[in-house]
Amino acid sequence: MRSPLRRTTAAALLTASLSLAGCTGTTGSSSGGDGDGPITIACGAMEDLCQAWTSAFTADTGIQSTYVRLSSGETVARLASAKDSPEFDVWHGGPVDGYGEAANQGLIEAYASPEAEKIPAQYKDADGNWTGVYIGALGFCSNKAQLDKLGVEVPDSWDDLLDPALKGQVSTAHPSTSGTAFTTLWTQVTRLGGEDAGLDYMKKMHNNVLQYSKSGTAPGQIAGRGEVAVGLVFSHDCVKYQEEGMSDLVVSFPKEGTGYEVGGIALVAGSEHKSSAQKYIDWAISAKAQNVGRTVGSYQALTNPEATPSDKSVDLSTLALVDYDFAAAAKAKSELTARFDEEIAAAPKQ
Repeated sequence: MRSPLRRTTAAALLTASLSLAGCTGTTGSSSGGDGDGPITIACGAMEDLCQAWTSAFTADTGIQSTYVRLSSGETVARLASAKDSPEFDVWHGGPVDGYGEAANQGLIEAYASPEAEKIPAQYKDADGNWTGVYIGALGFCSNKAQLDKLGVEVPDSWDDLLDPALKGQVSTAHPSTSGTAFTTLWTQVTRLGGEDAGLDYMKKMHNNVLQYSKSGTAPGQIAGRGEVAVGLVFSHDCVKYQEEGMSDLVVSFPKEGTGYEVGGIALVAGSEHKSSAQKYIDWAISAKAQNVGRTVGSYQALTNPEATPSDKSVDLSTLALVDYDFAAAAKAKSELTARFDEEIAAAPKQ
């Protein structure tokens, strides 16, 4: 699916991530009234938002909900490893490139939620494999104090991140585990016209990257602590860290165009508690559920026209956005992240 907006070794890493149990939380004590039992959510949002979602769902429905906080790459790997006996019922949150990859592997299944009829077509899969519940724009989350020490201006261009003065001063996640980082990678592929050109840009930026984190939200925290000058995250995460006391952080966007995520929700294939899972999906798409985010400082733009986004949410119409093709990104993800790992992440820095 191509959005109309414009107004643009990995295996080893995944194996290591699978050894981690992830962050978990459980809400409620009822098994629910639908006869289909409690559900477990693979949650790709911030920890406090995962907790808020599941708590609100249980309060509204009486159905017990448990979540495991995972990055997108970890979720796909966990779903694949337990395909014959799924440990999750729903995947909620995180960029839909990963959902497309999961659909291609038969790890999620189509569900036509009645609530999805309210969601604009560009924010849902035409085959019903996933529905978008929020939108986030990729941006630069910079530590102004650290930039001042380096004598560097707040970046407003992708080329700014190649400045030799920023050597070891950029933090980004690894695209094999992080949906945010894959958005960064696919943004370069899109704006520069091909995979080779996109990877070439990432090779140049590699010299300035301090480390590749597992989590896509971590670079904002790393910048907030002053360990680097710039973190690459979705802008709403940077705003959240500002509110939590990292006052040196500033948000900016590349003038050449930036990528964006549609954060999704999907039914896991083979769920043993499908009726409860479908109720959760119906609830999550609703305006009431989408309004939960701002109560815990998650300021994504929202997909439900009846929801009320915060005035702290980015106005997407003010940004230059690349023509981000989610279907193409999902199809290319496995091979492209393998190339990134081999050609970039494993390469020495100059």
